[in-house]
Amino acid sequence: MSNFAGKNVLVIGGSRGIGAAIVSRLSADGAKVAFTYAGSREAALDLAASTGSEAIRSDAANRQELIDTVRGRGSLDVLVINAGTLVLGDALELDADAIDHMIDVNVRAPYHAAVEAARQMPEGGRIIVIGSTNADRIPFAGGAAYALTKSAVQGMVRGLARDFGPRGITVNAVQPGPVDTDMNPADGPMADTMHSFLAIKRHGRPDEVAGLVAYLAGPEAGFITGSFHTIDGGFAA
Repeated sequence: MSNFAGKNVLVIGGSRGIGAAIVSRLSADGAKVAFTYAGSREAALDLAASTGSEAIRSDAANRQELIDTVRGRGSLDVLVINAGTLVLGDALELDADAIDHMIDVNVRAPYHAAVEAARQMPEGGRIIVIGSTNADRIPFAGGAAYALTKSAVQGMVRGLARDFGPRGITVNAVQPGPVDTDMNPADGPMADTMHSFLAIKRHGRPDEVAGLVAYLAGPEAGFITGSFHTIDGGFAA
């Protein structure tokens, strides 16, 4: 409880999967947590009720709405940007609007949220972006656009770490591999293929990712910044 007691935390995209696990972990560790959701209202309200957190309806793809949400939380000690979307398929056939929406959510939203949070963030604040191991390895066809967005996160993290470092604000990415969520279930049609790339032949658990986020958000990680923390069962090894 002492690590996050009294800390003001915002999780962008927190109603399900990895985001919900992060909300649960940081709330249990004593933080005052708010999280955003776009479409999963019932799941968001259930999570808020069970964790004592606050659910905020906000669309990460809407730049001004996102900025207003971050600004409205005041001086954040920790910002976790988890909102993301996945579009896979033949690059010659994918819908261009779907690709642009993915770029809005996976690239533009993390940048604008991080910059807005930094305006009011105190010395020693933490910004953590949930990226993907696919920023480093994309061993199957159809993932070019998704990998593009996650590689862009790496460049953003490096640059913002330099920008905010003089104030002791750290900026890092957590890069999960296959994690058992609604988007990528452990019993889904791609499971066997994904497990074939792994050293540990299973999906990860959302709480495992949340544990890494909690470490990076905590007091022992004050000298870690501009870096990528891969938690993928050896997918990119």
